[in-house]
Amino acid sequence: MRVPPTVLTGNLSRSPLVVMGFMILFAGAAYKSASYVIAGDMVGLAYVAMALIACAFILVILNNWRNGLYFFLIWLLFEDFARKYLGNNMAIFFAKDVLAAFVYLSFFLAYRRKEVTSFRPPFLVPVLLFVWFGVMQVFNPASTHLVYGVLGLKLFFYYVPLLIVGYALLNSEEELRRFFFLNMILAAIIVSLGIVQAIVGHTFLNPVNLANDIRELSTNYRTAPISGAIAYRPNSVFVSTGRFTNFLLVIWLLVFGFSGYLLLRHKRGRSLAFVVLALTVAGLALCSSRGVVLWSSGSAIVGSAAFVWGAPWRQREVLRVLRTVQRTALSIVLGIVVLLATYPEALLSRVALYTETLSPSSSASQLQNRTWDYPLRNFLGAFSYDRWPYGYGIGTTSLGTQYVARIFHAKPPVIGVESGFGTLVVEMGIGGLILWFVMTFAILLSAWGVVKKLRGSPWFPLAFVIFWYAGLLLIPITFTGMQAYQDFVLNAYFWLLLGILFRLPTLAVSAQYAAAAQFPQTYNPRMR
Repeated sequence: MRVPPTVLTGNLSRSPLVVMGFMILFAGAAYKSASYVIAGDMVGLAYVAMALIACAFILVILNNWRNGLYFFLIWLLFEDFARKYLGNNMAIFFAKDVLAAFVYLSFFLAYRRKEVTSFRPPFLVPVLLFVWFGVMQVFNPASTHLVYGVLGLKLFFYYVPLLIVGYALLNSEEELRRFFFLNMILAAIIVSLGIVQAIVGHTFLNPVNLANDIRELSTNYRTAPISGAIAYRPNSVFVSTGRFTNFLLVIWLLVFGFSGYLLLRHKRGRSLAFVVLALTVAGLALCSSRGVVLWSSGSAIVGSAAFVWGAPWRQREVLRVLRTVQRTALSIVLGIVVLLATYPEALLSRVALYTETLSPSSSASQLQNRTWDYPLRNFLGAFSYDRWPYGYGIGTTSLGTQYVARIFHAKPPVIGVESGFGTLVVEMGIGGLILWFVMTFAILLSAWGVVKKLRGSPWFPLAFVIFWYAGLLLIPITFTGMQAYQDFVLNAYFWLLLGILFRLPTLAVSAQYAAAAQFPQTYNPRMR
């Protein structure tokens, strides 16, 4: 007997069992809240509120996976804010993974009802080979605990299904704009808070008593080696400055590409995109992260040249592309000028840090060392370990190993290296590194095929920035360290945007048919 779809998802909110369950949950939450209020325990009260919010999110996700995906993204970006104010509780850290699991479940149910479009990535085999090899490495005899393997699988592969979800998400241009507008609004909030924090200092948006595991990540200052200028590294709503700067890079690329799409396709939203661009420039200038400043600056130059190359020359719309470049340059100038006029000390301290450590003519320049010598030395250092052909097991040197060691009393077998490629060798041996390169080039070649297909269309700027982001993350950024790829924000956006990229040609074809349908057919007397 086939169960009607509405019983599974559509009527969940009206199901008697669900209503009864939520009534019991509400009564229990009210009782616990009252006890916490009487005891003056605001932390306990916050946990109750978060539990209720999570239950509401789950119900919404099961009823509509698209809305659930947006709730997941919101929680993904603001989870750290709750975590650092609630003592770095690990239950909060894994809440996003629970929400993602319900998104997958809701999407699967919609797929069974044939409500979503299926997608078979052209690089599916290389990805599955890498996943299969990673699963094998969970049982590596050199690993000191099975939980390290579970941690590694989560960091490397848990968000891979977002590739399929992202492809199915874009069933119309309206959904495309909805996705990017939501991200721009979230970015405006997070970046604005980061700018204020960069000026005020670590006392803003950070509790007085930070957990030991995240105290150093949230109170990080850098000193210019020659002038002695001190610059705080803001973390905004996140627990670490690294996650905030990574988010800045993603948003810079997304808003840059979306601005080009809007100038070629739609008027609505251009002002918002310009404002968010200017805010992101100010955030990048004050983030005190030399790597992200270099990546974003280089991306702006390469992206501008690519937009001109991919402009719709036949339609004589190249002027609109040049306006995208012009607006980007104007937003950069505007962001810097406003900062210089309002908070010159905050800006100039960062400028001193950047110029003194990145300029080749500076006596304290670290450009060559940090971009090539240091990561190369660490990569080669991975081959000094005895088990470099086989590795020590996936997850044994990844992010979060300190929590596994503390909770399960299992010391990691090795310390590891500060190189992403070296980390692959240490954890999964030379075979893991080879499969990483196979997967990477399969993804990038397939993505480049989509970019070329969309050349001359309004969707080209979006396609190129997604391709460029994938290339940056998988090759040069991973070469310098595996932390970026294992960062849940960058990882989730990577797979989600990759799915969106492969759906863009379908939207372009649909738009062409819609435009053709607006014109009446020419009368032909021979046609009867």
